[in-house]
Amino acid sequence: MPERLTEMLMDTWTPLIILWITVLPSIYMAPMNQSQVLPSGSSTGLKRLNEEQRVLHRSRRGWVWNQMFVLEEFSGPEPILVGRLHTDLDPGSSKIKYILSGDGAGTIFVINDKTGDIHAMKRLDREEKAEYTLTAQAVDRDTNQPLEPPSEFIIKVQDINDNAPEFVEGPYHATVPEMSVVGTFVTKVTATDADDPVYGNSAKLVYSILEGQPYFSIEPHTAIIKTALPNMDREAKEEYFVVIQAKDMGGHMGGLSGTTTVTITLSDVNDNPPKFAQSLYHFSVMEDVALGEPIGRVKANDLDIGENAKSSYDIIEGDGMDVFEITTDAQTQDGIIRVRKPLDFETKKSYTLKVEAANIHIDPRFLSGGPFKDTATVKIVVEDADEPPVFSSPTYLLEVHENAALNSVLGQVTAHDPDVSSSPIRFSIDRHTDLERQFNINAEDGKITLATPLDRETSTWHNITIVATETRNHSQVSRVPVAIKVLDVNDNAPEFASEHEAFLCENGKPGQVIQIVSAVDKDDPKNGHYFLYSLLPEMVNNPNFTIKKNEDNTLSILAKHSAFSRQKQEVYLLPIVVSDSGTPPMSSTGTLTIRVCGCSSDGTVQSCNAEAFVLPIGLSMGALIAILACIVLLLVIVVLFVTLRRHKNEPLIIKDDEDVRENIIRYDDEGGGEEDTEAFDIATLQNPDGINGFLPRKDIKPDLQFMPRQGLAPVPNGVDVDEFINVRLHEADNDPTAPPYDSIQIYGYEGKGSAAGSLSSLESSTSDSDQNFDYLSEWGPRFKRLGELYSVGESDKET
Repeated sequence: MPERLTEMLMDTWTPLIILWITVLPSIYMAPMNQSQVLPSGSSTGLKRLNEEQRVLHRSRRGWVWNQMFVLEEFSGPEPILVGRLHTDLDPGSSKIKYILSGDGAGTIFVINDKTGDIHAMKRLDREEKAEYTLTAQAVDRDTNQPLEPPSEFIIKVQDINDNAPEFVEGPYHATVPEMSVVGTFVTKVTATDADDPVYGNSAKLVYSILEGQPYFSIEPHTAIIKTALPNMDREAKEEYFVVIQAKDMGGHMGGLSGTTTVTITLSDVNDNPPKFAQSLYHFSVMEDVALGEPIGRVKANDLDIGENAKSSYDIIEGDGMDVFEITTDAQTQDGIIRVRKPLDFETKKSYTLKVEAANIHIDPRFLSGGPFKDTATVKIVVEDADEPPVFSSPTYLLEVHENAALNSVLGQVTAHDPDVSSSPIRFSIDRHTDLERQFNINAEDGKITLATPLDRETSTWHNITIVATETRNHSQVSRVPVAIKVLDVNDNAPEFASEHEAFLCENGKPGQVIQIVSAVDKDDPKNGHYFLYSLLPEMVNNPNFTIKKNEDNTLSILAKHSAFSRQKQEVYLLPIVVSDSGTPPMSSTGTLTIRVCGCSSDGTVQSCNAEAFVLPIGLSMGALIAILACIVLLLVIVVLFVTLRRHKNEPLIIKDDEDVRENIIRYDDEGGGEEDTEAFDIATLQNPDGINGFLPRKDIKPDLQFMPRQGLAPVPNGVDVDEFINVRLHEADNDPTAPPYDSIQIYGYEGKGSAAGSLSSLESSTSDSDQNFDYLSEWGPRFKRLGELYSVGESDKET
């Protein structure tokens, strides 16, 4: 330790200061009558002269002090002398005592109370405490009276270089773009030194690189790390490990140092173009591949990463630019080639495409290095596939008149096999679309014929599906829809739209319109319907009615005169012929019923029946119905009255077969008494509602095994039926194992405790002693009769 301290003292040129505090002698001496004690920090002594003689003098100041210094980390066999306190009041007679108080007084710093020497008793560390404030005072040793005021001073711990620099925030991680120019900022590191930055060079740091050259450099004083080489390529080396040193003492020999590591990563920039792994790609695809299906992948590799490696693919040349398309897989950055239009081996068997891959994000700084794109050639071979038949048209429309003859040809469909082998085609009708089997098709040539008559008025359109199948491969099937329109022919006669019934007033006027009728026709002529109306030839000169054709294709019925009377004729029938304008024309006859009615003065129909002749007194039909309803009601009341009277006269006597009385059933067996709980199910007695009405028999199957009898020898003259039955009956009676089995009910307890005793006759019948019933007469008048009965019984027995 002393050798290290000596070395540090030599390096720092730190003087060792030992302060001796003393009062210097006055330059001008003069007789003094009285001396004044001054604090140890004062150097001026005032001399009082005789009042008679005052001499002005100038005193020289002593050593001005308020600080002491002690070297940190100094240790030796003896305590370190920091300094000495002395007052000019001390004549050297040891009557003055020096006292020290304040920070560390008595523990760290100790004063010799006679000489005033201050010693440091412990090794000091400036980084723990840089200075101590103490107070010194001189007192009389005998009286402890202060000889001068206290004086405060500071002991400063003088720094030595005993702390190495430290990187508190290390280790460091930094990132710098690849291909950066020299001097590009990377990061900044910071080291700290616990030594005194003011005194000496103990905390003066200098930075340097121990590892990481020649790629990076560092500013010695600012600790800024920069790139030292241009065009560092991430693809060649991505990460660098740099060791930084910080040394105090300004970097001179003997200084302490600390190190840290900085991991520097080169970030990617787009400095590499995409490159196809091969210049020519070959793919094959079946001609029946579905649209949008991928047929192959191409890949352009890019040494960059992330966004800088993303590329887009395009087809820039080739004879299949409209047939194929290429898209980019976002996950793998592959170019996916897909089918855009249907392929046909028979038409074109191969395609050649030129595909380009180009970077999406381009850095303008590196455009001088060349285009950031690449191209490759793709050859696609189309392979033949067994294709289904192809119809000459995607849909067919046929027309046929509804009166077409059976087996007549309505039209024809055609189809062919697009394959080179050209398999023959067979045609058929999907019967799910022709459930009534109205049409047939020739399997060879595809001609469609009529199988059943058609009726346009029933169905105007028929939609069927024709199926074409290759004869060599039945799995190759095609379908085409065929729409058949049924054309109209005039095959339906017109008829009246509804059954008309006209009403004619007796007081009507000639020429009055009685009814307007209209006709309908199920046919549908191109120019619309036009109907012709006429009367039957024999009714042309009808004296009562006439007809008139209206412009709206309707017919008006008119009366010829006003002399209609219900007394003469109540109903008239008028046949009318209606014809269409088709070819050939169709007609039908309808009959109009005309009733003569009584009307009011304003022409309102009131009654069309002949009731005036039946009811001359003028009763209307409504009044007649009311009278009939009243008569029926009176009859119902009379019937109900008679019925009630008959019920009252019936006698309230119950017939013999309906006589319901109490049935008394006598049982000859006797139970065990009220205290017998073994003969009955107590749970059932306690819960009678739970009984379901069925109690199983306690049958006991005997353990005896009945030996079957030996078979009887056959009787030669036949079988005696009577004997056979008797034998079987005897066997059944004597077989103990044959059901039904005996059911045994045991009464294991005879009741006791009753004052009347037991009434059972079972025990009495086996006893030889006679029973005495005289005690019954002692029970009172209620049992008197019972006693007489038993007494009579005993007397009879004796008799």
